[in-house]
Amino acid sequence: MEKFKLELLFQIIGIGSASGLIYKDNILLIIGDNSGYLYEYHIDSRELNRHALIENPSQNILKKDKPDFEAIASFGEDLYIFGSGSTDKRNTMVQLNSLEKKITTTHDLTELYAVMQNFEKIRPEDFNLEGAIYEGKSWYLFNRGNGISNKNVIFTIEGENLNDQFAILSNDYKLPKIKGVRSSFTDAILVNESIYFLASAEDTKSTYEDGEVLGSIIGSINTKTMKINFTKKISDIHKFEGLTLYSKSKEKIEFLLCEDKDTETLETDIYRLSLNLN
Repeated sequence: MEKFKLELLFQIIGIGSASGLIYKDNILLIIGDNSGYLYEYHIDSRELNRHALIENPSQNILKKDKPDFEAIASFGEDLYIFGSGSTDKRNTMVQLNSLEKKITTTHDLTELYAVMQNFEKIRPEDFNLEGAIYEGKSWYLFNRGNGISNKNVIFTIEGENLNDQFAILSNDYKLPKIKGVRSSFTDAILVNESIYFLASAEDTKSTYEDGEVLGSIIGSINTKTMKINFTKKISDIHKFEGLTLYSKSKEKIEFLLCEDKDTETLETDIYRLSLNLN
């Protein structure tokens, strides 16, 4: 898994601070951590549609007020969009029908997030969910360890729902450093029995304040053992925060990535990352 190719594929005008994406049928569904919308981008026609996730949505919500939608997952016809939990205003999960882009349920996950913090002894100021996977029975939620404690954690949650009657397991990870700074989870997806994840290094000890971006890595984890298969640095300058499967063959797997530039500029670059599997 040594050879890779990273290339800028296209740019979307009208989306800023992209933090998660899903690719299906030549359409990208994108969230932004400053935004109250789900974006629907048709690659062929370049048509961009917006779907409200909150009341009175805006494209650039003030940092202190934003719901901080950092993770998006899909299963069947459902989409699940998670707030990071890094402040009291960021504890919402929105569930939508992926065909109609209509909200079916909005959940307050304050209690779940508190249980997760207690379970892993993560201080509230170090709690920062950046990735989510749902495979029909189990949830995988990824805490980004960019706080002082560097707690990169995957929570595996099983149960009837995320509000009550659930069971939690967790696994801690010490991810590679880039330029002396520990990288931390920024997104993840499930491909067969492997979790592919992104992690970035940012020169900050805060889950709230941004810092100098030092680069990003990609890696994979075996879901049976929950051990890391490999990690590979893919950039010295980008903070990639969104990952989705683009194509896969026996020889190669391709992903689409989005970058959070931590600005209010409504531009999003979409990259293609190709990895050799042999």
